Amino acid sequence: MKKSVLRAYANLIVRCGVNVQKDQEVLIYAELDQPEFVKLVVEEAYKAKAKKVTVEWNYQPLEKLHVRYQSVKTMGTVTDFQKARQQHYCDTMPARIHLISEDPDGLKGMNTAKMAKARKMSYPILKPYLDQREGNQQWCIAAVPGAAWAKKVFPGVRTSVAIEKLWEAIVFTSRVTDDPIAAWEEHNKNIHARCDYLNSLGIDKLHFTADNGTDLTVGMIPEAIFCGGSETSRRGITYNPNIPSEECFISPKRGEAEGVVYSTKPLSYQGQLIDNFSIRFENGKAVEAKAEVGEDLLNTMISMDEGAAYLGECALVPEKSPIAESGLLFYNTLFDENAACHLALGMGYADTIRDHHNKTLDECRELGINDSMIHEDFMIGCDTMNIDAITRDGKVVPIFRQGNWAF
Repeated sequence: MKKSVLRAYANLIVRCGVNVQKDQEVLIYAELDQPEFVKLVVEEAYKAKAKKVTVEWNYQPLEKLHVRYQSVKTMGTVTDFQKARQQHYCDTMPARIHLISEDPDGLKGMNTAKMAKARKMSYPILKPYLDQREGNQQWCIAAVPGAAWAKKVFPGVRTSVAIEKLWEAIVFTSRVTDDPIAAWEEHNKNIHARCDYLNSLGIDKLHFTADNGTDLTVGMIPEAIFCGGSETSRRGITYNPNIPSEECFISPKRGEAEGVVYSTKPLSYQGQLIDNFSIRFENGKAVEAKAEVGEDLLNTMISMDEGAAYLGECALVPEKSPIAESGLLFYNTLFDENAACHLALGMGYADTIRDHHNKTLDECRELGINDSMIHEDFMIGCDTMNIDAITRDGKVVPIFRQGNWAF
């Protein structure tokens, strides 16, 4: 990939993704796959007047070793040093950039039950810090190719060829054009216009159906609105949390989901795949989950805490979008969720509540926003997906027909 294209992509992540502010600290989380690109992002952040840029490197084989050899108590303990660092982040509100490239199967064989126990220990300690940062900081998830991931998407070719092909797919779907910033400004306008229309309907419920057996009705929070594309933090800074992004999403009302839904793409959770699965909901709660691949892992995910079995997001994505039309299965939620309608189990988004800037996080949750230690998207969209909105005045309005917008 040409360095000029990569620099334009790095600039897009810094300027349009997290929108780094003068004298702001920046945190970059990355695997070891593309250090030269990480260097470009660091440089672009400093050009944007960042005060300090810190890179935290991850490596899946090390994560597997830690889980194998550390005790649950050791993994689940939050040290004073970690608490101090978390408080520093709350005090400084750094911009966070997540550059994902991990192998979708990279943690296969890891003891997920052990990891889950450790997370359940540490989460109550970390939660107050996470809540302080909720809605106050800019963050962006973007992607770079990892060798194993590239070979998964493009099997049967040399690794170098697979990596180049994945680079091409990433920059295309991320709208890295001759003027990426202008392209995203136009893209955001289009997404916001669709959200405005959906919000004008006064939707009480969404009814999802498809030929694969999906028949699910999900209740909406009266105060909730559809969001998508760029967002604005409580501090008034506009940013794009996902590059790429095609969704119009909303957080549904906890406890209001009835029926069954079938997945249409694999889900990579904790470095392992869950595939061909279904989830049945009663009174908003996932009461039955079946999967041809990874059923135990799916049920572990749903039982992480009380809120993990409830929905935190409903997202609408048409079949006619760059990612879907690429015909690629990315085995990566950032891309696959933007190729199909999807739901998320776990934490809801407080910033989908109208006028959320003038409400506390607890007030948003009292309205029906779900709370959980997880937020895991899974894809349900397909070319037979129909979605109807049942409005608060009793009308039925077509939203999707055959996988695409009906308006």
